[in-house]
Amino acid sequence: MPRTRTVVTLAGVGAALLVRRAMRRRIARSPLWPLPALEQPVSGRPRGRTLRMTVTGRDTVADGVVQLRLEGRDLPAWSPGAHLDLVLPSGAVRQYSLCGDPDDTSSYTVATRLIPAAEGGRGGSREVHEQLHAGTEVEVRGPRNRFPLVSSHAYVFVAGGIGITPILPMLRAAEASGAQWRLLYGGRTRASMPFLEEIEKLGGPEKVTVVPQDEAGLPDLGALFDGVPQAAAVYCCGPQGLMDAVSAALPPGCTLHLERFTAAGPVADDGPFDVELRRSGRTITVAPDESVLSAVRRELPDTPYSCEQGFCGTCQQRVLAGEIDHRDELLTDAERADSVLICVSRASGEGMVLDL
Repeated sequence: MPRTRTVVTLAGVGAALLVRRAMRRRIARSPLWPLPALEQPVSGRPRGRTLRMTVTGRDTVADGVVQLRLEGRDLPAWSPGAHLDLVLPSGAVRQYSLCGDPDDTSSYTVATRLIPAAEGGRGGSREVHEQLHAGTEVEVRGPRNRFPLVSSHAYVFVAGGIGITPILPMLRAAEASGAQWRLLYGGRTRASMPFLEEIEKLGGPEKVTVVPQDEAGLPDLGALFDGVPQAAAVYCCGPQGLMDAVSAALPPGCTLHLERFTAAGPVADDGPFDVELRRSGRTITVAPDESVLSAVRRELPDTPYSCEQGFCGTCQQRVLAGEIDHRDELLTDAERADSVLICVSRASGEGMVLDL
């Protein structure tokens, strides 16, 4: 009799383990499952390793620009062009390019410009400027690199304002490699342009062209590209207008690499489409001038989001059907096969079905 009880008990334990494993697999496939039972649904997955770091240095490096030194242990390596996800005290997630030394394994360095609400700021840069001081602990994810420096015999760099942050480590790397390079660095005023002194010392006037708008107006891209070596790698980070101008002026044979401040949103020829929220049993219509996220949150207001620019991954959702026009800067090709960032991406056909 005891033997029989033991066998039954083990069978029960085995069944329970199988059930728990099946539940874990189901939840992993759909972070919102089971939706009706969740008071505050949790969506998305942390992108990469999460680190706890401490602000150990804070400097004003230009008008309205603060540089932070973040120290931690066992920091992942990074290469020029990489950025971090910084989780701010409010819980908002913002992305900042690494502008320090990749050989420094004890710290990361980022810089951010204060963007007023009148210029489209959504509060992230204000949090950095007002709440992150020496001794503050922060959560960091990454680093990730969607803007890597390729090997080349010649480079042309174009930076606008705070867009210099991912470019700065590239300049150092290009100089150390012995490659030919030149930089056009534009800004509103000299006082607003961070790292200007270091950059001018690094390359000198024969390599570095500084164009403060209040002194010289808009940059002359024709002069920049005059005599550029064949097959040079061109890197640009800055406002959309600057990137459009660089794209239009790109010489034949050169390769263009862009780092955007914001991801692509609705465009003129976008049309409305329907989104079925399968587990909620609802269908919503996304207007041409709104995001899927905005439309979804009308029905499911607790659906999490953060950056609203396709960078952080908080709003990532599983796609059950439909073709997607991916406009994010984050998902891998494998992830895009069955996932979407609903803050920026849209249906490329009549609609999509989400696991919500």
